[in-house]
Amino acid sequence: MSVAARKRIAILADPLDNQKGGVHTYTRELVHGLTRLHEEFEWIIIREKKDPRMKHVRQIAIPNIRIGLGLAALRLFLVVPLVLRFLKVDAVIEPAHFGPFNLPDRIKRVTVIHDLTPILFPQYHRFHSQWLQNVFLRSILRRAALIVTNSRHTARDVARVYPSTANKVVSILLGYNPQFTSAPEPGVTDHLRLRERFWLSVGTIEPRKNLVRLLEAYARFRQEQPDHVALVMVGQRGWKSALFDQALAEHPFREDIILTGYVDDAVLNGLYHQAIALVYPSEYEGFGLPVLEAFACGCPVICSNTSSLPEVGGEVARYVHPERTDELLRQMNELYALDPTDRKVLARRALDWASSFGWDKHVRLFHEELQKLIFEQTNRA
Repeated sequence: MSVAARKRIAILADPLDNQKGGVHTYTRELVHGLTRLHEEFEWIIIREKKDPRMKHVRQIAIPNIRIGLGLAALRLFLVVPLVLRFLKVDAVIEPAHFGPFNLPDRIKRVTVIHDLTPILFPQYHRFHSQWLQNVFLRSILRRAALIVTNSRHTARDVARVYPSTANKVVSILLGYNPQFTSAPEPGVTDHLRLRERFWLSVGTIEPRKNLVRLLEAYARFRQEQPDHVALVMVGQRGWKSALFDQALAEHPFREDIILTGYVDDAVLNGLYHQAIALVYPSEYEGFGLPVLEAFACGCPVICSNTSSLPEVGGEVARYVHPERTDELLRQMNELYALDPTDRKVLARRALDWASSFGWDKHVRLFHEELQKLIFEQTNRA
């Protein structure tokens, strides 16, 4: 296809600049993958600041002044639409599902929904997050030409809560950083001064992750086991963490609980490779990326039997009800007691299962959906 005939697609990539965690990872991998497919589409990245390393793609920086919601809203609902109109884009991809409202109908909108937790579990979110989702999400989904979710479970949630969107929703499972399949860099976790054996938790410290229950299970595990096994908790502090803070402060084995904050993938790779298991008792997930990352490292996983997690964990994860501490403790004890031979078998199964996922696969399927949206509808017009 000639350069002149290529369709122009904008990606609203703000999460590259203002987030860490799952949405940042998703946006990074989507941008990295899609912008290398040049035959049919010309890509434009809209973000807060340019990345000098991304020389292969056009970037447009629209700075965001973070003083309350007013100026941020002005940028999103006035400045960004003006830029998109000026660029004459054919479609816009919204990896964090919040995009400008006032776009002409000719610009097709592709919205990515990672989960519906602010709608389904408002008690776990701050008021302004609940308010924004309740006020704007229905309108966002109504305007979208295509809605992409990370799991079949989230796709069903979207179709159930917003029935009019059912014929626009597709699910495409996520991938993982190939770095997780490689041996960790020597000494990459030395700064954490870890014990030889530890349990691992990965995720933002917020109520939905069910970390107070993990602390309870860990306390009981330590009371039953004579070994000094640590608990390493990776993730930024989120919101509504008072109960977690209290449980942590009163924990009988507080000195063996390590909070790392955010760590990069190199350190996380080292932690997955060294951990007894990832323990992930989350009450609800749109996907559950740490489960897949752990499997890619051959790390066993204990996770909840709810929402999308059985899709990600398959027949390899060990499942628990997120409200039953006894189940969590039993699985921890069983994994801890495995001999080296059984652990190798479990690691092999985890690696085999993880190999069925991949960012290349996600990007390819996303690209195919985009092709259908742009070219099939154009041909029918």
